[in-house]
Amino acid sequence: MKRPKPFAGIKRFVRHPAISQIVREPTAGGIVFRRPKDDPSKIQILMIQDSKGRWTIPKGHIEEGEAARATAEREIREETGLANMKVQDWLGKINFRYRRGASLVLMTTEIFLVQALGNTGAIKKEKWMNSIGWLDANDALEKIEYEDIGKLILLGLRKIRTQ
Repeated sequence: MKRPKPFAGIKRFVRHPAISQIVREPTAGGIVFRRPKDDPSKIQILMIQDSKGRWTIPKGHIEEGEAARATAEREIREETGLANMKVQDWLGKINFRYRRGASLVLMTTEIFLVQALGNTGAIKKEKWMNSIGWLDANDALEKIEYEDIGKLILLGLRKIRTQ
């Protein structure tokens, strides 16, 4: 008979170092959409899948002196290769926090509604991404990892449909 390991089933608590600093990280990104030429009644959202398999939208850090709107456009261009776009509306701001070693990181992300123009099929993923692609709006809502971004996608879809 096999003997059970001592303490089997007992959860171990990982002791983290005390938080020694609070870091604020302002970021911006966009809910990028297009209407496919073969079916303009559809709306597709540009999504990226990060290295941990989480689906999200293109976004990144705001540089010193840069406006959030400009950051959103720059990050979309850098992360997707999309060259032609129109930043339309500010959809909202989301806040979240996480721990990085002994730091508590407070991240604020400004989200904009962005229409992809021109050759929207010429997208490319960065090395750190698992995938990138245009998803039908319902698929994007199902796959989005972050609930707050999902709510802003719904708001964006409402705005698109009333244009």
